[in-house]
Amino acid sequence: MDKVLLTIADGRAVRVSAISEGQSAQGVATGLPGSSAAMNFPRDPANGSSGPASFQVEAMAPVIVSASRSTDIPAFFASWFMKRLEAGYAVWVNPFNQVPSYVSFDRCRAVIFWSKNPRPMLKHLDRLDQLGLGYYFQYTMNNYERENLEPKVPPLAKRIETFRALSSRLGPDRVIWRWDPMILTPDLGPDEILSRVEAVGEQIFGLTRKLVFSFADVTAYRKVCSNLQKTGLYGNCPVEMAEGSSDEKNRLASGLAALRDSWRQRGWDLTLATCAEEVDLEALGIEKNRCIDPEILERNFAHDPALMAFLDGYRPKAARKASDSFDLFAQGPDSGSSGSDSRSSFDYKKFKDKGQRKACGCVMSKDIGMYSTCPHGCVYCYANSSMEAVRRNCDRFSSDGESLIPFRRS
Repeated sequence: MDKVLLTIADGRAVRVSAISEGQSAQGVATGLPGSSAAMNFPRDPANGSSGPASFQVEAMAPVIVSASRSTDIPAFFASWFMKRLEAGYAVWVNPFNQVPSYVSFDRCRAVIFWSKNPRPMLKHLDRLDQLGLGYYFQYTMNNYERENLEPKVPPLAKRIETFRALSSRLGPDRVIWRWDPMILTPDLGPDEILSRVEAVGEQIFGLTRKLVFSFADVTAYRKVCSNLQKTGLYGNCPVEMAEGSSDEKNRLASGLAALRDSWRQRGWDLTLATCAEEVDLEALGIEKNRCIDPEILERNFAHDPALMAFLDGYRPKAARKASDSFDLFAQGPDSGSSGSDSRSSFDYKKFKDKGQRKACGCVMSKDIGMYSTCPHGCVYCYANSSMEAVRRNCDRFSSDGESLIPFRRS
C-alpha cells in the first residue's frame, strides 16, 4: 500500500506529499474538500491531543477503504466517518500494540461498508456521491430474535425496511445480503434456519444479487464459547454444537442451493457464496466470496478512471493489453454490465489482502474500524472483548476525534 506525507493543521489534511525513495517528498495539493484552507495552524483539539499546532506524519494511502469488519461504522459512527472524509484522514489504532497509524483518504476511490443497521448512513449517501466515491454495502441481516443472539440490533422488520430503502437507492448489485454466521442451538437446527432464510428472502425478493453466508466459529474463541454458554440456550449440550456438524453444514448448504434454485425459477437471479470458509461447495453452485470485490467495483464504477487504473494494476499483463481500448466512460453505475469481458480477470494471488485469514478472498484494502467499539452486543461476536470494554470505549468516543478510540500522540 502506498504511503504519503500528510501535513495536518486545524484537524485537517491540508497538504499531501508523495514519498519517494530516500523519504524525500514532492508536495502536491490534496484534492479533498477544504484543502485550500489557509494554514493558520491552531492547536489540534482532536481526541484531546496536546500535540503541535501543525505537523507532518507518514500515512497509508489506500484506494479501497473497509468500514468496517471490526465494528459497525454505518450504525454507530456514520457522522464520524463523514467528518473524517471531509478532514482528509483518520487514525487507526492497532489493537495489539496500541500504535496509531494515519490513513489518508487522498487516493481513496471506493469504500466498502459492513453493517447490521446502515440506516444512519442513508442521509450521507448524497454527500458520498458528491465526493465521487464508489461504495457498496455488506448488509448482515440474520434472524435470531427468538434466541436474542443480537440483542441491540433493530427489529427484523425495521432492518428489512432499511434493506429495501438501500437497494432502491443503490440497486441490487451494491447491497449484498449476508446471513453471517449460521449458528445452531439445540432448538435451532438447519431446517429452522432455512425456514427463516426463506422468510427474509421473500421480503427482499430481487433486491440483491448475492447471499453470502458463513458457519459459526466458536471453538477458536474462548470468549465466544463463554458468551454462548451464558445464554442458557445450550443447557447441558456443548456450545461447540453451534458450529454445526459436517452433516448439518451440508444440509444448510443444500437447502440454500434449493432455495436459490426456486427463487431463480421465479426470476430472482441470486448467487450464493461463502465467506472465509475452507469447505468447497462448488458442486452446489456455491462460490467462495470476495467481500471486497474488484468485480463489483468494476461493474458499478467503470466511469472512474483512477479506480479503473488501480484495478488494472492487478490484472495479468495479457488482460491489461486486451483492455487498452476499453472506454472508461462507456458504462456507468446503472449500465447493468455483467463484467464478463477480459477486464474481469484479476491476479487474485497478487491482489489478496494478506492481512486476512487464508480462506478470505478479499482484495487489498485498509480497514479503519477498531475492536471493542460495537454496541450491537452480538453473543457470537469475537470483535468485542466484553460489553464493558465497549461501554468504556464508547464513553470516550468523540464524533470530532481523529480515531474511534482516543490515542496518545507520541
